Amino acid sequence: MKSKQKFSGLGIALGAGLGVALGVAAGHIAIWLAIGVAVGVAIGLATSGKESCPECEEVHREHKPKVLQ
Repeated sequence: MKSKQKFSGLGIALGAGLGVALGVAAGHIAIWLAIGVAVGVAIGLATSGKESCPECEEVHREHKPKVLQ
């Protein structure tokens, strides 16, 4: 869990920094800051990946609904 939060936070920080830089250059800081944060969240979620332990996978397999045949 800590890994996902780390990558999400890093993505948000980098996106906000990039958004502010582009906002200063373009003259619309608020718009570019919002765009940068959104891109940062997307990058953070994309890089976090799915990490689960074998025990969790076994529990999830047991709770999946069985398809009627």
